[in-house]
Amino acid sequence: MLNCPLFAAPCRQKMRPRKTPDLNPKTPKADSPSDARPRAAAPTLAVPSGRGSRLARLGWMATGIAGGMVAEGARQWARGNRPKVSDLLLTPANARRVADQLAQLRGAAMKVGQLVSMETGDLLPPALADILARLRSDARAMPRAQVASVLESNWGKGWEQQFKHFSFEPMAAASIGQVHRAQTRDGRDLAIKIQYPGVRESINSDVDNVAGLLRMSGLLPKEMDIKPLLRDAKRQLHDEADYLKEGNYLARYGELLVDAPEYLLPARHAELTTHSVLAMDFVGGVAVESLVDAPQAERDRVMGLLFALLLRELFEFRLVQTDPNFANYRYDTSTRQLILLDFGATRPYKASMSRDFKRLIQGAMAQDRNTMATACLAIGYFDATNQDKHQQAVLDIGQQALEPFSQVGAYDFGTSDLPQRIRATGLALGLDREFWKIPPADAMLLQRKFGGLYLLAIRLSARVDVHALAQRAMQRAPRA
Repeated sequence: MLNCPLFAAPCRQKMRPRKTPDLNPKTPKADSPSDARPRAAAPTLAVPSGRGSRLARLGWMATGIAGGMVAEGARQWARGNRPKVSDLLLTPANARRVADQLAQLRGAAMKVGQLVSMETGDLLPPALADILARLRSDARAMPRAQVASVLESNWGKGWEQQFKHFSFEPMAAASIGQVHRAQTRDGRDLAIKIQYPGVRESINSDVDNVAGLLRMSGLLPKEMDIKPLLRDAKRQLHDEADYLKEGNYLARYGELLVDAPEYLLPARHAELTTHSVLAMDFVGGVAVESLVDAPQAERDRVMGLLFALLLRELFEFRLVQTDPNFANYRYDTSTRQLILLDFGATRPYKASMSRDFKRLIQGAMAQDRNTMATACLAIGYFDATNQDKHQQAVLDIGQQALEPFSQVGAYDFGTSDLPQRIRATGLALGLDREFWKIPPADAMLLQRKFGGLYLLAIRLSARVDVHALAQRAMQRAPRA
């Protein structure tokens, strides 16, 4: 959230799972590749792909909001009330119209709704915040005919001849694409990630149009400056919508983690990968958050692996997968390997940013606020023009957010109320209109990733010696 510069509430679940695969999956039951006709009862609608159809969809959203205002106004007047225009705009019905239309558009339009919900949730009207939160998990699948059309445009006619089985029922669906299970003629079991048509071409216009509609409709407070958020959303979406780039990052992580067999990554199949389709090995495992009933030692180990990986990414690789969604991780209970999925939100970090975050964490570990202040100034959490009380408030939040690092020994996330304390402190600072500063995008994404691991550790009631993991990662990190 924007008002809390060192701890952002992450998206809990990006992919909406349809099925939980077995650890040792059998040959999938699949539809015939040549049968691309949509099932009559399937509750799916084609994703609008052209700029005209997408703009029309946004226009319908605006028209619906206006119609809702008229209807609500008439009801209020009939009851003898004299409602304000803002009251008519900020109704649950209007917020529901926004959420439904963005969910239908998917792509950048849906992503803006997700980002606004995640980053500004504490400052939005409750009805809008609650309903926009649906966008974090409410992705609707493409119909079969549209899936077949996308694959034909990427693989050419007769693409189905390459497969023994291809399931048109997606295993998971998200804002940018959906994942299908397939088996090639030579027996390879694959997961095929297919991008919704028109997503990449419409990113900039979708982001601008949705932000404009949200602003003009009154569904966002006028004083809220979301320009930096939207600028970074465009950059992030362009990166995530390039599946060739994601495939390269997947392969790169495989190289970086060759010395760490406790992690498992699916292999990329480059011959089937394009800008809009990513082909990988299918991997099984269980959802990482399902380990709530696993033995304490197993839960502690899994969270230790996740924190260790993030610290290596930041200090050693200087390449961070910034998406904190729980769905990006699975766990193989037989091999005890942590499975890593989805590298679309991978971001290179400059040596200077890595160095500054290292200094910030070292300052927190040593309870040295002067060192922390130097790091915060370099990162951009505040500048020399900000009042001392605001700088001190940022440092207070920083010490809270880095509490697991400053504690020697295992930190018990299961008994911690850390998110609530940080949220309360951050909200107080965010509501101070004399200090309204959005941190740099690299910092926001990194703090959201740390926040996501905190929430997962709390979900699993894990005990992790984060202090020792940080010391180890800093020692092995290359000199900046």
